[in-house]
Amino acid sequence: MSWTYAEIAKLIDHALLTPALKEEQLDAGCRLALDYDVASVCILPYAVTRCANILRGGTVRVSTVIGFPHGGQHASVKLAEARQALADGCEELDVVINISQAVSERWNYLTAELAPIIQTTHDAGQKVKVIFENCYLTDAHKRELCKICSDLGADWVKTSTGFGSGGATLDDLRLMRAYAAPHVQIKAAGGLRDLDMVLAARELGATRCGTSRTAEILDECRKRLNLTPLAATTSAPAGGY
Repeated sequence: MSWTYAEIAKLIDHALLTPALKEEQLDAGCRLALDYDVASVCILPYAVTRCANILRGGTVRVSTVIGFPHGGQHASVKLAEARQALADGCEELDVVINISQAVSERWNYLTAELAPIIQTTHDAGQKVKVIFENCYLTDAHKRELCKICSDLGADWVKTSTGFGSGGATLDDLRLMRAYAAPHVQIKAAGGLRDLDMVLAARELGATRCGTSRTAEILDECRKRLNLTPLAATTSAPAGGY
């Protein structure tokens, strides 16, 4: 194999975004992420502190969503969400753009919306992923968003929330890698349900993959590498990505 278990595990943002997730399922999902040693747990904002307490001392980062899932909140509300998440211990923010303004080609609005969130997050020493929700956009929209995010210094551009009408596609990953600046990473999310899709995304330059199928994907990874299976905590219900 041209990859190791650690390389694949650290591609994964484990999604715990199901709206009806019970607290015990949330806790189990965080422990699962620790067992598999993934990149991060992506949790709803109210649970950031709880998640951070569970993950403390490990290498799994705390991430949350801003303007989720449709991006229509006022820009000032998104900024307030970001500040609260950072105060609660969040290390990576996945921010949904205002999709309506993108399809209306109101690029100045989107720049003004994203700039203070990115700056505030970077001032706190943390990172930002900007979610495009590509299923609603033309390729021209995606190219312009890549430019805006590159100019603003976003850490990642991300395909989807997992709650739109479509998720990550290989064509979109190729486009985003081609048009985002080299310093901007790519995150694939939405519909990543097996190891082969994760490997395909990695081959196209994705450095993160959002999924709720973490256990299934990484169990298959260990199987292909002839590694001992992990006795991980029971997974939370699939959903979100």
